[in-house]
Amino acid sequence: MDIIIDGYNLIRQSDYLRRFERQSLEAGRLNLINQLSRYQRIKGHKITVVFDGWESGGVSEERDRQGGIDIIYSRRGEKADDVIKRIAGNSSGELIVVSSDREIVSFVTRRSKTALSSPEFELIMMKAGASTDFFPPGKKIGEEDMRPAGKKGPSRRLPKAARRLRTKITKL
Repeated sequence: MDIIIDGYNLIRQSDYLRRFERQSLEAGRLNLINQLSRYQRIKGHKITVVFDGWESGGVSEERDRQGGIDIIYSRRGEKADDVIKRIAGNSSGELIVVSSDREIVSFVTRRSKTALSSPEFELIMMKAGASTDFFPPGKKIGEEDMRPAGKKGPSRRLPKAARRLRTKITKL
């Protein structure tokens, strides 16, 4: 499974990683890459992080590899969103895109790929044991901390899109 991550989106959605970004962009990126590297060692997925380079990046797209994580910096004039869309559009295998950007999520789901919000992915990394630093020392991670916010209705209920599809099929 390939995981494509909108780097700055994940950093800015995470209380933990945002602390490092306040020090400097480089500190935020390095801390994210360290967390992802731990997660990758545990799970073994191929992880690619895409960062914006559109304001101060190079003339061409830059690629790097650090701690088993592929890193892409978009070229000047191109946003990370465009790079993520290009990768998702060209991918034929199983792909998960991590971003809370509605435009990216919409694009990815239209191409029958899986989109995951940044906070949801952060919880998944926590559950995998990639980091014990997400919570302050002394606070235990319980099941109530792991549940996604906003879950309503019975747990066995079909998603709204599936219910709508089922309704349309019964009308045929």
